[in-house]
Amino acid sequence: MISPAKYASKLSSFTARIEEFYIDQVYPHALECMFESCMDCSLFYTLDEVKTWFKAKQIASSLQVTEIPLSEIRDWSIDKTTGNIYHSSHDFFKIHGVRVESRVRETTRGWDQPIITQVGFDGGILGLIRKRFEGVPHYLCEAKEEPGNYGKIQLSPTIQATFANLNQKHGGREPHFSDLFGSRDTDPSITVLFESWLAEDGGRLYLKRNKGILVEIDEDSDVPLPSENFIWLSLYQIKALLKEDAWINPHIRGILAHV
Repeated sequence: MISPAKYASKLSSFTARIEEFYIDQVYPHALECMFESCMDCSLFYTLDEVKTWFKAKQIASSLQVTEIPLSEIRDWSIDKTTGNIYHSSHDFFKIHGVRVESRVRETTRGWDQPIITQVGFDGGILGLIRKRFEGVPHYLCEAKEEPGNYGKIQLSPTIQATFANLNQKHGGREPHFSDLFGSRDTDPSITVLFESWLAEDGGRLYLKRNKGILVEIDEDSDVPLPSENFIWLSLYQIKALLKEDAWINPHIRGILAHV
């Protein structure tokens, strides 16, 4: 852990030494992010404390996933003509078949396979909040349950939601922080540091992409945490946790890949 004054002093020294060689004009925040990656600048937790917190979340998880026959799943149907699987709302995603031909893959004969297609193709928003506390940047992550997660819980971005979820097609609540990311272009307290469509796994997802977003919220803005599953981490801590066994999910990796 580091004091705000020491952070500012060391950042200034780092910048003075490296800016002569730094010519990147694409991401103005990348130089400071380089510095953040070099040492743990968290004002809240040590890396060991974060690990203890995360392990406790995994142990306390109430998520139970039971494999059941496709014929028994609620609100999903199988089209008797095509065999396609779809949701009763005709939103979220569908599962259908594709026939693939390629001359450069492992088999030149091609193959058939089922594939998942997001309705509307554009998957959703993957958003990460960056906020300074006493001048020191932190990133708001969530210990998030997903039915297919290795270990039940993985660290995810601040918001990870399909457009179907944002439109509450599931019948539940609106995802946390969706209003904040929805106003990112009009709210002067929000600065967009990175925003781009990010590719997804084309081996199982058909024409899928997600909007990856990194925003910085003004330091004097209040960002209340909806639950104890949210935590402010340093960039160093996020990168250090990549060495753990599938703790960091691919969406955080995608958002922060540019730094």
